[in-house]
Amino acid sequence: MFKTAFGRQFFASVVSVVALSSAAQADDVFKVGISAGLTGYAATVDRAWSDGVQTAVDTLNAKGGIMGRKLEVVVEDNRSNPQEAVTVYRKMVSSDEVNLFASGCVSAGNAAAAPMVAKAEIPMILCSILPKDAAWAFTTLPPAGFEIEKRFEYLRDKTDIRKVGVLHDPTPYALLQKDVAQKVAATYGIEVVSVEAYKQDDADLSVQLSKMQAAGAGAVMKIGLGGTTLTAAKNLKQLGSPMLLLTSLEDLAVFKPVAEVLGDKFFFVASPSQVYEVYPDGGLKTAIGEFLEPWRAKFGDRDPNWASRGWDSIMLAAKAIEAGQSFEGSAIRDNLEKITGFQGTTGSYDMSAEKHQGISTNPFVVAQIIEGKVRIAQ
Repeated sequence: MFKTAFGRQFFASVVSVVALSSAAQADDVFKVGISAGLTGYAATVDRAWSDGVQTAVDTLNAKGGIMGRKLEVVVEDNRSNPQEAVTVYRKMVSSDEVNLFASGCVSAGNAAAAPMVAKAEIPMILCSILPKDAAWAFTTLPPAGFEIEKRFEYLRDKTDIRKVGVLHDPTPYALLQKDVAQKVAATYGIEVVSVEAYKQDDADLSVQLSKMQAAGAGAVMKIGLGGTTLTAAKNLKQLGSPMLLLTSLEDLAVFKPVAEVLGDKFFFVASPSQVYEVYPDGGLKTAIGEFLEPWRAKFGDRDPNWASRGWDSIMLAAKAIEAGQSFEGSAIRDNLEKITGFQGTTGSYDMSAEKHQGISTNPFVVAQIIEGKVRIAQ
């Protein structure tokens, strides 16, 4: 009798402890940290990325979270500065105790903080290029060459221009694209006749543009984010230059005043979400539509490009967590490496232990803004 009563009491205690532990885990939020350039040259894209992450988190939380656990976003402004990025990463690791990083597009800052984050065994899903040691880092960014290839394809197939100038900022991603441009130009029958650098706070680019025009360039391949795109457009108009301006991915809010200056001489690389209405039907368009519903409900017609990638970062994390039935950092990382055929808003993701850059098929198009409307360039 005593043993039976004791056994029942012990069993009830164990069940109670397990139930309390499960309840505690369900109540404990899963923290997503974002190191973002909310000010500085990356502000436009990183604000959108952060808002996209928050939109995904809100959508998942409205459905009960991930495996019953709610998510919380912690955002820190790195001011688009690599040194500041290390500081905010350190704070989020030590003080905020984040479980996952879904950080923005400041590549140098993400790279500088990567060793510290890896030591803490926290997965990173980034908007930027991968750090040198990418054991714990993954990216939603397609290969840098994709942006270059689409511009060269357009010039080859739609124009008679065979000489270009490359204008780039000093960021790692821009330097990577610059190198790709110089390596692959000849395969498109195009010659890079001038390569010029600029700084993100430069107020005048006429010297660099004049050198390109003197070298015989028919188009400028501008690589880099921020207000310098409008500066370049104004300088081209002031110079009376006939050169076309073909720019990198950017927020449409940056591009619209550029289009007002240059009209049909302005072209840019666009993500599928930026030309959603005219993009062909299929799995990619369906995935974009699933994101656009909550995005537009909150932000209206604001450019969805960078935000959609932030959305992808959280949905990839959710997929990995559910696949491994675990919130542990190492389990999330291991299951991110197993993701294949995941349809995101920018493309289909295929990861592996050797491949942490998931998009391998070029999803981009070259676009224009004509009479205020975005269209695929013809």
